[in-house]
Amino acid sequence: MHNVRELDLCLFAEDPSVIPQSVFDCKSLVILKIEMNCVIEIPSRVYFPCLKTLHLSLVTFPNDESTEKLFSSCPVLEELVLLDCDCVNLKYITIYSLTLKRLTIDDLPVYDPSGCKIKIDAKNLTCLEYIGYLSNEIFLNNVPSLVKACIHIPILHQRQKEAACRAVDLIKRLQNVVFLRVSNRTIESLICADRMVDLFPVFPNLTHLVLTMEIGNYTFATFMYLLNFCPTLQSISLSEGFNRCMRLGGSDPIWLFVPLCISYHLKTLTFKNFHGNDSETCFLKCVLKYGRVLEQMDVWWCKTEPRDVKKQRDVRKELEIIKKSSAACIINFS
Repeated sequence: MHNVRELDLCLFAEDPSVIPQSVFDCKSLVILKIEMNCVIEIPSRVYFPCLKTLHLSLVTFPNDESTEKLFSSCPVLEELVLLDCDCVNLKYITIYSLTLKRLTIDDLPVYDPSGCKIKIDAKNLTCLEYIGYLSNEIFLNNVPSLVKACIHIPILHQRQKEAACRAVDLIKRLQNVVFLRVSNRTIESLICADRMVDLFPVFPNLTHLVLTMEIGNYTFATFMYLLNFCPTLQSISLSEGFNRCMRLGGSDPIWLFVPLCISYHLKTLTFKNFHGNDSETCFLKCVLKYGRVLEQMDVWWCKTEPRDVKKQRDVRKELEIIKKSSAACIINFS
């Protein structure tokens, strides 16, 4: 009644009716955040004419119809966040919006093979973040404006084949993005999907790729394979660097077919958690050797190990004296 614009409710109660009707047809609300560990009771009358941000955490959706009613009653919604929500009662979640720009779905707690299908039709969606095991299938039906996507699959589980196929299907529908952030486990799940070669798309607009977990022997080849589908990639960031058990040499057969993006488009490479071992140094040398338009290479030393000044000096010298394809490339150590 006092024209509240932002409401943040954290409710741990057995009774779902603790949220009054007045909340569900509040004309002034712009931001609504609800965290509750029970079924969210959706009344027959729901309308949020000014709501731009909706966060739902831990809630259990009652049924398909009322859930769709909730989302469709937000005509100007721009941001939707679903954190650890329970879809056990649902077959489908339909998110249809002409105004939605940012969508975050976090399915992290458990893997449930009987999950529902989440259908997303949002022609103005620009940013998608997904965290979870893909218990629920994600269908991106109409997202032509999507430019940024972050996909994080934490671990592989006993039904990894099924999740891997879902991961391929999801990533396939991200082919128009400009920025893509994926976890190492996401790369591993692609390996488990034997349909990968047939289904993997070209990412014609992708210019920035970020990998958020360590690369190992198991995933390096797939990472390089992925680069073949990113013909215009300009920036690569390896947030956690290489696994200490990584084995890579300059004469490794993988360098016989260098992805075109490394040779003709890559401008910046960021390598974090750098230890200065042979595999890491070999990788950086090869990028310097083949990167014709490389402008900058940022190397961040590992912060969890004692500083070895001599080793750092030797590695720096080793990289600086190598014959580079791009004479203008600057190497920065941090």
